[in-house]
Amino acid sequence: MKKLAILGSTGSIGVSTLSIVEQFPEQFQAVALAAGKNLVKLKEQILQFTPTLVSVGSAADAQDLRMQLPDFRGEILYGTEGLLAVATHPDAEMVMAALVGAAGLAPTLAAIRAKKTIALANKEALVISGELMTREAKKYGVQILPVDSEHNAIFQALHGHRRDQVKRIILTASGGPFLHRPAEELATVRIEEALKHPTWKMGNKITIDSATLMNKGLEVIEARWLFDLPPEQVSVIIHPQSIVHSMVEYIDGSVLAQLGIPDMTIPISYILAYPERLPLAHLPSLDLTAARQLTFFPPDFGKFPCLQLAYDVLSRGDTYPAVLNASNEIAVESFLAGQVRFTDISALNNRVLDVHNAQPVSNLDALLAADEWARAQARTLLGQRGSRTVVLA
Repeated sequence: MKKLAILGSTGSIGVSTLSIVEQFPEQFQAVALAAGKNLVKLKEQILQFTPTLVSVGSAADAQDLRMQLPDFRGEILYGTEGLLAVATHPDAEMVMAALVGAAGLAPTLAAIRAKKTIALANKEALVISGELMTREAKKYGVQILPVDSEHNAIFQALHGHRRDQVKRIILTASGGPFLHRPAEELATVRIEEALKHPTWKMGNKITIDSATLMNKGLEVIEARWLFDLPPEQVSVIIHPQSIVHSMVEYIDGSVLAQLGIPDMTIPISYILAYPERLPLAHLPSLDLTAARQLTFFPPDFGKFPCLQLAYDVLSRGDTYPAVLNASNEIAVESFLAGQVRFTDISALNNRVLDVHNAQPVSNLDALLAADEWARAQARTLLGQRGSRTVVLA
């Protein structure tokens, strides 16, 4: 039986992970769960899966949860201490890193140093600290297994092949809800429009990133480190049907693709059981005759400048990727709060990068300092004063 610790248990990836634990109780056990503020969902998970350790966002939430579960004999922690405890739980063999954003960086590194296998769904952790994290994984002999559907597809298509035979990897993108929206109309899109992803059901932050194509840009950076390839060997192609999840082109011209219905249960189950596969009988088979047509387009870097920014910071290296990620988190947060326009997201990211004085990635402290600086700089550029935000020109 494989014992799991889940960082982000109440999010979409965490919920899907626990659904697999529920379906295959003889193969998996959830021994530690970390969540944020969704105590209702976390309480349900505790009662069903009886972990020995849980973590929440604050001391008040921890006290509230303890009052709601007087018979729970496990430990309840909170904040950074709680996240690190879940990530390094002594019984856990694998850590599902499914927190959103930079919050997942420190606990994922801690899990690596505790020699846990990493099921990586928190792409931002690798975006921020790709060089450091992959170095630490090699040092401690730890596998980082990709959960994101695109990287999972690449991982499967690379299986049994040498990396020196790879010409390039091709990440597919749905194009988001504004694939066919004229560029001049993007400044006026509404929040609810941006949150209507055409194929995937995800959290708000990732959904907005998909609408700007920043999500694909972050995946380009993630792929560079996961598969140890230079930026010029990582391509992006728009594929609205989200059936071909990604491809690998080899030096002889062969292209291997991984296909499937757009359901995150498939890549999650593959990583949890790797190198085995689980029988997911409840999912429908992929019916290509029903799809009838698969289409592919080159990305429009002018219309979606966040994707170009990701390639730029990847080439520049140092702390630039960490700064882009932090700035983008503030920009998306401000957009979801109705404080800036959709097109201000890329504009803000660009302006923060323009004034950044890059530093070498020497340790975690350097990355956290860059992250903190970028957030402060983004807020300054937004002109935030209390709850008021001045929209970028």
